[in-house]
Amino acid sequence: MTRPVVAESANTLATHALAKYFKLSILIAGSIALWWQQLSTTLRLAFSSDAHTHILLVVPLSVALIYLERKRIPFMAPQMGWLGWILLSAAFLLRAFTALGTSSASPDAALSLSMFALVLWWIGTVLVCCGLGTFRTLVFPMCFLFLMVPAPRGVVNWITQTLQYQSAFATELLFRIARVPVTRDGLILSIPGLDIEVASQCSSIRSSTMLIVITLLLAHLFLHSKWRKVPLVAASIPFAVAKNAMRIFTIVELGTRVDPAYLDGKLHHSGGILFLAIGVIMVVILVWILRRGDVRESESQAQ
Repeated sequence: MTRPVVAESANTLATHALAKYFKLSILIAGSIALWWQQLSTTLRLAFSSDAHTHILLVVPLSVALIYLERKRIPFMAPQMGWLGWILLSAAFLLRAFTALGTSSASPDAALSLSMFALVLWWIGTVLVCCGLGTFRTLVFPMCFLFLMVPAPRGVVNWITQTLQYQSAFATELLFRIARVPVTRDGLILSIPGLDIEVASQCSSIRSSTMLIVITLLLAHLFLHSKWRKVPLVAASIPFAVAKNAMRIFTIVELGTRVDPAYLDGKLHHSGGILFLAIGVIMVVILVWILRRGDVRESESQAQ
């Protein structure tokens, strides 16, 4: 009598899993169809705008994180499905609202709102098909998808200007540490024989956003305590400014002391990856320091 019951239970679980993944596939395919134009626009934006390059990494990284967490996903009947349907309904209404063009929002703001709705749809899909337990397990990779939402032009301009001014201030500090006579007037730095403007192209917004994305991933993968994750992610912002100031300072010093060609050479135009690596090293060192505290805390709790 036991074997037929076990076989029936296994068949029920298999049928439930098949239905779950079929519903999941239908809802995801439907979202791609509904948001195809916005996805295409966002993809073109990611290829053309330095401020949005990181978007190209978001979905592959989220899928990779979900794959890493697959063994921790609970196998149970969906719970809180009603919450998922609320999110799906809200996402559909936002999509309809932006599609009808009744809003006075600018096209870039409408794109941001529409892509926000798409991520809401995907989160609602997981809640409907897989349940609250699965979402809790996958909360980071699911919320990580919000990085797909392109920032409106006004927000990008504000971030760029902030990076410019903070980079100019940090570069002035480096000159003073190196005992190079320097004065600063806004974004203009003046040293003997040379005036330097920290233009928008010098804000390094691409490498700065990449550094923040990398920091988020390292915090999730290597730290357990939330109060250690938060300062690590917060530290990525001054690290982004510091590595940009180091780039400006290094190029100017090489250009004034070694060869003027450095002022408009490869290091100026293509050296972002090198200084991004320096920023990542700073983050990794901080992760190592914070992780030691995590390990000690875990060992004390185990005792």
